[in-house]
Amino acid sequence: MPDNVTDKPLFSAKLSTPPRLADAVSEAIATALFDGRITPGDELPSEGEIAREFGVSKPIAREALRQLSGVGLIQTQRGKVARATAITGEPLDRIYGYAVRSSLARLREANEMRHLFETGIARLAAERRAEKGVAEMREAVREMRAGLGKPEIFIEADIAFHLGMAEATGNTMIRMQGEGMRSVQREVSELFSRRSNRSPTDWEATVMRHEDLFAAIRDGDGAKAVEMIDKHYEAADIASFEVAGDMDGNDA
Repeated sequence: MPDNVTDKPLFSAKLSTPPRLADAVSEAIATALFDGRITPGDELPSEGEIAREFGVSKPIAREALRQLSGVGLIQTQRGKVARATAITGEPLDRIYGYAVRSSLARLREANEMRHLFETGIARLAAERRAEKGVAEMREAVREMRAGLGKPEIFIEADIAFHLGMAEATGNTMIRMQGEGMRSVQREVSELFSRRSNRSPTDWEATVMRHEDLFAAIRDGDGAKAVEMIDKHYEAADIASFEVAGDMDGNDA
């Protein structure tokens, strides 16, 4: 638990009359996690302590912890006190991963969502230019150029670039959503990067698009950043789907 613990109730919540008490308990605990009253690695109170604080039974407290564990907000082990985990987009990433690997149609839908999402990200990143995200984008572009013609290096750098762009918005929820879409980006990037007919000119053009997007965000040019996002999707992802269509043979 944090060093500055006081006698004040940890969760600061009064339960209403919800359809399920466990939902209200899990929501109150999640609020404490998002507010920073409980930080990654902290131990949560025991089931009995949670039950007493909320005035519910131990089975209700246990169900609330199970819900939080299911979405990745806490880690539980039999016989041990639950611990808070870092809040990331990993659970969503798993869901999207299952979806985009299930069919080409799902991959197209997910990438359409990603295009719309990143259009807004690019504009906000150019407006705010959060230092950590800009630095991550700069390093990712450097890794891309160093990895020209090497799909393994390029794919990881590509993913890092787009995560850096989300980080540059300074918005925690956008960062989480960006992390949640890594599976979508990986599938598209792998299809595009491993095309047998991909020429050195294609590799160079892809890096240059990322460099131009980075420059627009670094310079605070939101309109240019959005323009470069559109070019990125037109050039890279459409080509990827052409390859995927040849492999898949249908949209099922």
